[in-house]
Amino acid sequence: MPDSTHETLIIGGGIAGLVLALEIADRRPVTLLQPSREAFGASRWAQGGIAAVLSPDDDVEAHVADTLVAGDGLCDEAAVRFTIEQGPAAIDWLLSLGVPFTPDDDPAARYPYHLTREGGHGARRIIHADDATGRAVVETLHHHVTRHPGIRLRSDLTAIGLIGDSAGQCRGARCLDEHGRRVELLAADTVLATGGASGLFRHTTSPAPACGEGMIMAAELGAELMNLEFQQFHPTCLFDPEGAPFLISEAVRGEGGRLLDANGRRFMPEIDPRAELAPRDVVARAIDAEMQRGGHTHVWLDIRHLGDAAIRHHFPTIHAHCTARGLDIAAEPIPVVPAAHYSCGGVRTDLEGATTVPRLHAVGEVAGTGLHGANRMASNSLLECLAFARSCARKLRDATPLEEAPLIPWRPGATPLPAAESQTYLAEVRAIMSEKVAIVRHDAGLESASRRLAELAEQLAPHRAETAPSIAHARLWHALRLARLTVASAQARRESRGLHFNPDCPTHGNPAPRPSRIHLDDPAPTVD
Repeated sequence: MPDSTHETLIIGGGIAGLVLALEIADRRPVTLLQPSREAFGASRWAQGGIAAVLSPDDDVEAHVADTLVAGDGLCDEAAVRFTIEQGPAAIDWLLSLGVPFTPDDDPAARYPYHLTREGGHGARRIIHADDATGRAVVETLHHHVTRHPGIRLRSDLTAIGLIGDSAGQCRGARCLDEHGRRVELLAADTVLATGGASGLFRHTTSPAPACGEGMIMAAELGAELMNLEFQQFHPTCLFDPEGAPFLISEAVRGEGGRLLDANGRRFMPEIDPRAELAPRDVVARAIDAEMQRGGHTHVWLDIRHLGDAAIRHHFPTIHAHCTARGLDIAAEPIPVVPAAHYSCGGVRTDLEGATTVPRLHAVGEVAGTGLHGANRMASNSLLECLAFARSCARKLRDATPLEEAPLIPWRPGATPLPAAESQTYLAEVRAIMSEKVAIVRHDAGLESASRRLAELAEQLAPHRAETAPSIAHARLWHALRLARLTVASAQARRESRGLHFNPDCPTHGNPAPRPSRIHLDDPAPTVD
C-alpha cells in the first residue's frame, strides 16, 4: 500500500525543482525528492550565468534573434519569446532571495551587476556570481527551501518509475529507499525536474550526470519525447583523464580566451567570423575536427594574455580548481576537450510545463520546451529553468480536483542484476553512444549503434523488471531505452542541423523544419 499521499510531488532538486517548490508551497503542500547533494545535478556545476535582458543597452528582440540563430531554424519562437520576456522579473526574484550576483564596480556601468558575454550572444547579457553561478543560486534556493514549512524534503528516496492509473493520469512515483525497499508516493500533481541525458556518454562536464531517467519514466507513462538527437557537447571541458570532469566556462572565451592547436596556432577565426564566440555546435565540431586532423587528445584554451589579476578576478573558481590540479592558467594554456553537456530535447511540454500525460509536468533540462531548437545558446538554460518553473507554479498553485481511477499495479519482478554488473553494462552503453552518436554521426555508425544496443536489450531481457531491485539496475534500463530512442531519432533526421551533424546528409533539409517526436511504444520518430 502507498505510505503517503502528497498534493504536489517534485522529483529533482536542481534549480528548476527548487524554484518550483518555493513558488508553489505557500498555496499547496510540496514533497521534493532530492536523494543527495548530487541531486543538484548540472545546476550546481553551471559556471557561466543566466542570460537575460538587463542592460538598457540590450533589448528583448536582440536576445530573441540571437537565440533563433543559435537554434538553427528549429526553435519554437513563441517559447523563445515567452522565456526571454520572463528574464528580468526572474532575476529580480533571485535578487530578492539574496543570490550574490557579482556587482559591476565601474562607475559608468549601465546596470549594477556585472554582465559578461558568451558564444552566440550579440551583447553582454549574462549575469553571474563570479564563475560559480549555479552553486550560488542552488545554495540560496536550498537555504529557503529547507526553511519553508510547506516543503517536505525527502533525501532517502530515489524515483525509479511513475505511477499511472486507468484514466491515463500520472498519480505519483515509485521509489526505492536507501535499503532497496519499495515505496510509493501518491500525488495530485507530479513534476519531473530530473535533468538531461548527458550521462549516456562517456565524457561529460558533470561528475554525476543524469542518464535521462525522467525522460524515460515519462515515456513509460505515454508521454511524447522530442528532439532527442540534439545533444550538446560543451566545447571546453578540462582534459584530465585521471581526474573528475570539470567545465571551463563559456565566459572564459567571452572574456577573450583563444583556442589553439598543438602548435600554438589560433584556428577558430578561419572557421567562423565569430571565432571563439561562435555557437557551441560550431566550436565543438571545430575542436573535434582539429583533434582528428592531428591525432591529438585535446586542444588548448589560452587566457594568459588577460593577466594574472584579471584571471583571478573573473574566474576565481576555475583558477583555484586548476591550481589544485597542478595547472597555473595564468602561465600556461588550459588543455580542453568537448564533452556531453546538455540535452536540447526531452519530454514535450507547453509553456506551463504540462506534458502530454494528464497531471504530469516537466521543467528544466528534462523538458523539451522548444526554446533551444537544434542548439542551446549559452546561459539560456538557467533562464529556462526559472521561466518555466515559475509558469508551472502559477498553473499548479490552485489545485484542480483529481478524478481518481484505479492505479496500475507494479509488474512482477525478474531475475535481478548485481549493481556492479549493471554498472558494467551502463559503461558499454556509454561507449557505444560516445563512439557512434557524438559530435559527428555517420549513417553506418548510427546503424551499428542501433544494432549493438538492440543486442544488449535482448541479452538483458530476462532481467527486465519494472520493480527494479536496485537504483543501478533501474538506471541501466532507463539509459538503454533512452539511448535506443536517441539513435532512432538521429537516424530519422535526414539532414545536418545544429548539434546533429551527419556528413552523409550534410545540408539542411526541409526549409521549414519541425521537431522530431517519438513515443516509447512507437519508436519510429516523425520529423514533420
